[in-house]
Amino acid sequence: MAQSKSIFPYFAVLQRTFPMLSIHKFTFNPFQENTYVIHDEDGIAAIIDPGCFTHAERTELENFIQENRLEPKLLLNTHCHIDHVLGNAWVKRKWNLQLGLHKNEVPVLKSVEVYAPNYGFQGYESSEGDYFIEEGQEIAIGKEKLKVLFVPGHAPGHVVFYHKESGQCIGGDTLFRASIGRTDLPGGNHHLLLTKIKSELFSLPDETVIYSGHGPETTVGFERIHNPFVGERASY
Repeated sequence: MAQSKSIFPYFAVLQRTFPMLSIHKFTFNPFQENTYVIHDEDGIAAIIDPGCFTHAERTELENFIQENRLEPKLLLNTHCHIDHVLGNAWVKRKWNLQLGLHKNEVPVLKSVEVYAPNYGFQGYESSEGDYFIEEGQEIAIGKEKLKVLFVPGHAPGHVVFYHKESGQCIGGDTLFRASIGRTDLPGGNHHLLLTKIKSELFSLPDETVIYSGHGPETTVGFERIHNPFVGERASY
């Protein structure tokens, strides 16, 4: 979830294709969370932050995977706030996948089952992580590899997935176009998030595309200059 300073338009599906990696965005649930399906040229795929909760949302994701003849091999969470994990259990069961997350996100994920009904998600099905993702690790998706960057602050175990060859990042709720992730939720740390964005994300090339957990994509170069929280023109 982004700081309330920025409001982004709704984007239902985004497709951006490079020779080695394709990224497809779906916007799900009342939080307008971005779920990503990424795959290599052979159709080996990863599902990242499945926020699909309704039958219609799950059908949309399933149909896309079937119609494009993709083979999901990985289920990953950048972090485990409710809007990013609503579809975890269903995806695990549907494609017989194991869930990868950072160890610091275990209590965050566990807490969702407690407060989900308060947000209107009666019938939420809890899930558990099956293995831990570590900073600096490389995760293979078929022929391609994603590097794990550790960018806590919005959530205590928030990770970002970076594909160097195509200059693309799945950034979760770290950096948005002209905004950053909110830090007033349990486990949030505003100073830490600012520090990690500058040290981890701003160390990437300016042309790197950041696919955020909400709203449109942005680039490192744009945010390095224009972001009001961490850019060169930051006012605070």
